[in-house]
Amino acid sequence: MKESSLKVASLFCGCGGSDLGTIGGFTYLGKDYARLPFDIVYAADFDAKAVETYNHNFEHPAVCADVTKVDFEKIPDVDMIIGGFPCQSFSTVNPTKDTNDDRAHLYKQIVRILHAKKPKVFICENVKGLLLLQHGAIIRKIAKEFEDEGYVVQYRLIKAVEFGVPQRRERVIIVGIRKDVAFTYHFPAPLLSPSDYVPLKRVIDKLELDNPKYYFSQKAVEGMKNAKNNMKRGLWQDLNGPCLTITSHLAKTSINSRDPVLLVDPEKEIYRRFTPREAARIQSFPDNFEFPVSDPYAYRQIGNAVPPVMMWYVASSVLGAFGYQTDTEVEYLPATNHTVKQLELWDLEEFTMTEVPEELEMSVV
Repeated sequence: MKESSLKVASLFCGCGGSDLGTIGGFTYLGKDYARLPFDIVYAADFDAKAVETYNHNFEHPAVCADVTKVDFEKIPDVDMIIGGFPCQSFSTVNPTKDTNDDRAHLYKQIVRILHAKKPKVFICENVKGLLLLQHGAIIRKIAKEFEDEGYVVQYRLIKAVEFGVPQRRERVIIVGIRKDVAFTYHFPAPLLSPSDYVPLKRVIDKLELDNPKYYFSQKAVEGMKNAKNNMKRGLWQDLNGPCLTITSHLAKTSINSRDPVLLVDPEKEIYRRFTPREAARIQSFPDNFEFPVSDPYAYRQIGNAVPPVMMWYVASSVLGAFGYQTDTEVEYLPATNHTVKQLELWDLEEFTMTEVPEELEMSVV
């Protein structure tokens, strides 16, 4: 690799899942994810507690700032932008939903920094349901605005489980390559098939814990048993398979919710929630990534994060735009034209336009 590093700005950085994946240089489940030639020179998030966690784990500091008020002309020049713009306003497929409020326009901060800094590459992440909103009109609108800044834009649904993360998390990844860069982008192809998915048991040391705060009360269990048949109830996870998606509200997880839980003792009907460390492992954070905040803040940060392992593969896949050789052990998918003229909904046939995917019902970065 070249000795000079590539400079990156990270918007909506959260606790740093995407940034860790972009930098690399960590070990997860015994596999080393090599240090990539990226250095974060600017990182910002509005959540002070997330910034606290970020600064505890990275040598380069993040700033707590409202990105809508940041003068991007005054930040360092960069080669790449990364950012998972918040999507609270994209929280329903109801066609009467107002997707023009301030929160829905946060993607425009990506547009604004692209206009100011003109990096060669940008990578954005968002929830799976973004592909469905207004029959694809929202993602087409976003892609069109990115294109208008001078980028060839592609987007695809990426499944974290196919890249060694023990979680069925699916996220839309948007990649833009500046039009004057002689590089055709290809998304990384899945590494694992269902028979090879990493099971949950790889990150759960033991089911029984000494701390009672992680257990659901007997009253909660009885309430679950008496709930209506159409409610999601007791989504305990099979340790021999990957976990359902970790969300940002694990601290408030109800046993009757759509959040995954653990069944400690089937005969005694004892259930518990994940610990913050278990949740972090499910998201592919290495154990040396620490959360120096209370459990509720940690759960929120972990659930909002981009899995570092998944992001490492995405970040590696753009190296060719900078003249680096891409990983020869990873296959790459054919280039696509999923921009303003075309929308394909990968693996979304289980949703109808009247159903709301769970991840759209919460604040997920």
